[in-house]
Amino acid sequence: MTTAFNDDLRYWDAKLETQSREDWDRLKLGLLKQHIAHAYANSLYYRAAFDAAKAHPDQIRTLDDIRRFPFIDKRVLRDRQLAVPPFGDLTAVPERDIVYISASSGSTGVPTASPFTAQDFDDWIDYEARQFWSSGMRPHDRYAHSLNMSLFIGGPCVLGAQKLGALSIHAGTIPSERLLAILRQFQATIIWTTPSYAWYLGETAQKEGYDLRKDLSVRRIFVAGEPGGSIPETRGRIEELWGASVYDYYGLSDIFGSCAGMCEEKDGLHWAEDHILIEVLDQVTGLPVKPGERGEMVLTTLKKTARPMVRFRTGDIVSYNPEPCKCGRTAVRLDGIHGRLDDMLIIKGVNLFPSDVEAVARQDHELTGEYRLIVERVHHLDRLTVEVEKVRGFNGHDQDLAHRFGRKLKSVTGVSADVNVLPPDTLPRATHKAKRVEDRRVGVWG
Repeated sequence: MTTAFNDDLRYWDAKLETQSREDWDRLKLGLLKQHIAHAYANSLYYRAAFDAAKAHPDQIRTLDDIRRFPFIDKRVLRDRQLAVPPFGDLTAVPERDIVYISASSGSTGVPTASPFTAQDFDDWIDYEARQFWSSGMRPHDRYAHSLNMSLFIGGPCVLGAQKLGALSIHAGTIPSERLLAILRQFQATIIWTTPSYAWYLGETAQKEGYDLRKDLSVRRIFVAGEPGGSIPETRGRIEELWGASVYDYYGLSDIFGSCAGMCEEKDGLHWAEDHILIEVLDQVTGLPVKPGERGEMVLTTLKKTARPMVRFRTGDIVSYNPEPCKCGRTAVRLDGIHGRLDDMLIIKGVNLFPSDVEAVARQDHELTGEYRLIVERVHHLDRLTVEVEKVRGFNGHDQDLAHRFGRKLKSVTGVSADVNVLPPDTLPRATHKAKRVEDRRVGVWG
C-alpha cells in the first residue's frame, strides 16, 4: 500500500497489482481456505448449508473446489434476515464487532443489511483508494462525491479519496443547481455519479450559462449504477460534453461499494481479486465459461468476516478478460455488465424490482393490487410511471390515492415515480414480466 502520497507513483500497491496470475491464484486460495473455515465455524446458516451439501472447508484444495459449495442469492439474504433479525444468521461475528451497515431494498421492500467489522470497513476503504488511484485520482485533486449518502453502499467510498489524500467534498444527492455551484466554488476536478445524471448535469450546466471547460474544472468523471459507462458511445458523448475523461465502476451493495473499475486505459474494469473470488458460469450447465464468453457472475468474499458471501448469484451477465492490461495491472477485468437474469430495473442508479411495487400496492386496500411499470428516458434521465387500479366503490380522490402510493413507494425503495390511478379491471391479469413492465428506453440514451 502507498505510504507516501507521491503523484508520480503509477500504482497504489505495485507488488500486489502487478503480480503474476500464479501469484494471484496462490493468494486467493490461501484467503479462500481461511474464509470458508471462518464461515463454517461462525455462521449458523453456512454450517447447516454446507453440511446439507456435504461440503466441508477441508475440501478446499484448489480454487475450483468452490463449486462443491451451494449458491446463495438475494432471496436467501432477505429470508434469513427476516427469520433472524436484524442481520440474519449468515453473519459470522457477534453484533458487538459490527461497526457499520449499508442497506439495499429487497424484493419485499425490506432493506437488506450488509454489515461490516472495523477491519472489513478498513479493507474496503483501502481498496477504494487503490481503485481511485488507478483511475488517475491524486492527492492534488478536489473530489465531489455526488452519490446518495443515506445507507447506500456507495456513500462511504468517498473515504477512499480521503485516504488517498484528495480534498473530498461530501456532496451527496442534491439539486443540480446547488451541485453545480459547489463544483464552481471549489473547482472540483473529479465527480462520481450515474452516467445518465452526468449527462443531465452537463446539459443543465449549459442551460444555466456555464462553459463546462472554462467555468468548471471537472476533468474526470466516475460513473456507476447503469450500463452506460462501459458503452464506448455513451462514454464518448459524456466526455465530449464535459471535456472530461469518464471511468466506469461496478459495485454490489451486498459486498462493498465499488468492486471493479477502469484504469486510465479504459479497457475493462479491474476486479478486486484479493477481496472477492469471481466465477462466470454458463446459465445452462453451471460450468465456468471461457474468457470473452458471457455467463452469470457468482461472487465469494475472501476477507469480509462480518457476513461472508459464499457463491452469491448476482444475476448479472458478464464476460471477463484474464490477460494483463496495458497499464501493467494483472487483475481479471470485466468487459462490463451485459444484462440481467432477473426482472430488476435500474432507475437512476437505484435497483428496483417489480415485486417492490407489488408489496406497496397490495398493502393499500383501496387498490386492487394490480400494477404496471412504465420506464422512459426523458432528457437523458430515467422516468418511472406506475399504473395502479382503485377498487370498485372507491369514493375518494384519485390524486390523493396517487400521492399516498407515491410517497410510500419512495419511502420503501428510494425511487420516485409518477403514479396514475386507473379504474378497476383496466390492467391485464397476468404475472408475466412483459405484462408488468414496459421499458420504453431505447439503447442507453433513448
